[in-house]
Amino acid sequence: MPRKNISLLGGYHLIAYSIAVAAMSEYVERVFVSTDSEEIAEIARYYGAEVPFLRPAQHSQDNSTDRSFLLHAMHWFKDNNENLPEYWIHLRPTTPFRKTTIVDQAILQIMNNSDATSLRSGHTAPESPFKWFRRDDNGYFKGILNDESMAEYYNLPRQAFPVVYIPDGYVDILKASYVLNSESLHGERMLGFVSPVCHEIDRENDLELLEFQLQKKGSLLLDYLKCEFPLQNNNA
Repeated sequence: MPRKNISLLGGYHLIAYSIAVAAMSEYVERVFVSTDSEEIAEIARYYGAEVPFLRPAQHSQDNSTDRSFLLHAMHWFKDNNENLPEYWIHLRPTTPFRKTTIVDQAILQIMNNSDATSLRSGHTAPESPFKWFRRDDNGYFKGILNDESMAEYYNLPRQAFPVVYIPDGYVDILKASYVLNSESLHGERMLGFVSPVCHEIDRENDLELLEFQLQKKGSLLLDYLKCEFPLQNNNA
């Protein structure tokens, strides 16, 4: 989806929902947007986010990693004599529907665990991937565990397998002290935060599904946006 982050959902730009949940948080002190687009930067500022720099092109490629742009942002703080925050709450625009109370629970969870190197959210997988197959070069299905000592383990009931979590974009929290002094982003002590099932936007039909969900169930974030940025005055 071209220009995905500024697609309209409920009349508001997609990025506005992530800015709103951060603005409504009890613990988030400042809201920043990292982008290489002046158009997105202008829209983000309209909704109250700070955009003190444009992200360099080398950190904005299709194969650029989260670590790349986060490191750039952290170094910008240091190089410009800004107070470097320890906790960085990463809220991807492609996950628009969150509850502020749940984001705040995640923040408290990592702040109360000094040993954690990061926090990442995930929701329970509805089906166990241990029952899935891979397909070999001859076209035969094989169990993904490739363990000959467990004959046809994939036919066991799902209760025989451990609970598995699907990573999602509900909330990631990084620690600057770890990221700046290591070669990884999350580290070996990544807190697992169990989030509600959330829908992410990758394709046009995902946006249509969330538009339908918004019409049926509403959203506190949309209520906030309507209050702070009435559509009749929304010229972003």
